[in-house]
Amino acid sequence: MADEPFLHEDFRVLTPEAFDFVLNNELKRAVRSQNFLTLVLVDPQMEGRARHEAAREIAQLVSREVRETDLLSATPEGRLSMVLLDADLPNSMGVIDRLMTRLEHYQFSSPLAIEVGAATCPTHGADAETLRRVAEARTGMPRRQPGARSSNAQ
Repeated sequence: MADEPFLHEDFRVLTPEAFDFVLNNELKRAVRSQNFLTLVLVDPQMEGRARHEAAREIAQLVSREVRETDLLSATPEGRLSMVLLDADLPNSMGVIDRLMTRLEHYQFSSPLAIEVGAATCPTHGADAETLRRVAEARTGMPRRQPGARSSNAQ
């Protein structure tokens, strides 16, 4: 694990290593106590450095909207990963819709399309890799561009 578990303490984004460690522990806890946990992937539709900068901007906005106990991480691919603790899929969809509404009204430095995918433990799987695969397959759940009003959630 990295020396410093946070990339940016001002909005609590974990390093990928720290995120994976905590995610695996939270998955074990969720299975043991029969609680829900939802993994959300937020994917800015950009390339290269702009993608990483967009993920950072999104992380700053999202960190204000989720609970202090929810986990955030920037992936090496330039995505934002979130874990909503004690949240089943219907409740998570409410959170995702609220987040997407916030992002929709935010003026990004350049035009940005965002795809979001989500998977819930135990509904879609009980391990991190399965949840990631399901969330990636479900990307496109809400897809919005800032300024465009839409509410396509599954």
